[in-house]
Amino acid sequence: QVQLVESGGGLVQAGGSLRLSCAASGRTFSSYTMGWFRQAPGKEREFVAAIVWSGGITYYADSVKGRFTISRDNAKNTVYLQMNSLKPEDTAVYYCAAAYLRFGAVVLGIKGYNVWGQGTQVTVSS
Repeated sequence: QVQLVESGGGLVQAGGSLRLSCAASGRTFSSYTMGWFRQAPGKEREFVAAIVWSGGITYYADSVKGRFTISRDNAKNTVYLQMNSLKPEDTAVYYCAAAYLRFGAVVLGIKGYNVWGQGTQVTVSS
């Protein structure tokens, strides 16, 4: 089972960009679909993006489509979330998650993942 550590969060002005990274330990990273979720204060954790183990299929929430890009480097055991044109409503704690050999609708929800990182704060000021 992998362990996940996120980094790259911070404070940015609206319209700016950030790139989040999620480093995974373990030799089976390339067998995991990786996802990004976020949770704003007082709200439930929500799906942001996911990428299957080969990197050939990606999924995005409608709210971030066209602004965020998920990618992975299996040689570095790392998944990234490039966030452009950030809005104040993107403010949240962002979590990285891993799902072993899963794809399809199941990876769009929290229950599809069994490994989670500790989260990294993203704050977008207006």
